[in-house]
Amino acid sequence: MKRTKQLLGAVSSIALIAFTSAPALAAGTQAGQPITNEVFVDYQVGGFDQTQASGSDTFTVDRKIDLTVAETGFIGRTQVAPNQTQAVIEFEVTNLSNDVADFVLTATPAAGNDFTLTNIIIFVDADADGEYDVGEEVTYLDELAADGVQQVLVAADIPVGVTAGQTADIVLTAQAAEGGTLGAQGDIYDATNTADDTEANTEDGTVNAANIDTVLADGAGDTDAIEDGAFTDTDGYVVAAADVTVTKASTIVSDPINGTSNPKAIPGALVEYCIVVSNGPGAATATGVNVADTLPVDLEFDETFGVFINGTVDGTGDCNADGVDDANSNFVDNVSGTPDEVSATLNDLAANTVSTLYFRATIN
Repeated sequence: MKRTKQLLGAVSSIALIAFTSAPALAAGTQAGQPITNEVFVDYQVGGFDQTQASGSDTFTVDRKIDLTVAETGFIGRTQVAPNQTQAVIEFEVTNLSNDVADFVLTATPAAGNDFTLTNIIIFVDADADGEYDVGEEVTYLDELAADGVQQVLVAADIPVGVTAGQTADIVLTAQAAEGGTLGAQGDIYDATNTADDTEANTEDGTVNAANIDTVLADGAGDTDAIEDGAFTDTDGYVVAAADVTVTKASTIVSDPINGTSNPKAIPGALVEYCIVVSNGPGAATATGVNVADTLPVDLEFDETFGVFINGTVDGTGDCNADGVDDANSNFVDNVSGTPDEVSATLNDLAANTVSTLYFRATIN
């Protein structure tokens, strides 16, 4: 640091008064701020007051680079579903430096993830809808003021084949860079980008014309070291998947010869199909549960009986006759050999629950 001296001259009966000022900011005094300290000396000669002597010293406040990155929003990993696109996690970047700075952003999958994240995007949520929109992506934060805080969101796509409880994390890195030019990323601050205010005695041997040193003062994040001009934090996803299984069984209700007494699967016989949809213990709720059944051409759907949904099962897993006649079910009658088709939407399925759909058809 530059040192200055001013000789005050010989004195007697000396009274010293010193003055100083230090603006208070959370990040400290602004880099480049001159601080002047002035001293005044009153004295006498032979009992008579003499002209006051004074001296002063001025130095320029150097730049301290400090920052943090912290996950925000949902505490812990964010729950996602298989095949979900643009699943969002949230961070905050805080500029603890005493100067404006740019912050270069990178988002990388953490080591040891259970599955591969794709289409990772870093963005700033300009319209505050919590979702990624085209044009919101960023590679750096531009001109973040001292004490400034900026929310940064990361979106990624989840594969279709993941299972409940699997996790995948993302490490967000913010690397400080020189600010001062709007719309342009400055040079990275690291061990080679610091400059002494008057002497060429730094790592790169350069002299800062603005008389400002740069000191890296950041702490260690999740994967970075102390005093490297960067900070990292980790957030991620945990899969909350449904565990849906389907069983289908048929029962001969009657036939043209035996009626309902020991009926056989002969032409003209009436068959009841029982479809049971189950969601496993601890699974996520399954929504939009749509059942679609295309009948073989040898069967003709019984429109008179209809389609019953959201029933229960008995102790053997067969459908109980407690479903609700579904007026909204879809039926496509076979035409010119095209199979009949039956479809309906069941209620949402919570974990460890079942729902049924049953209908009847005649053997051609």
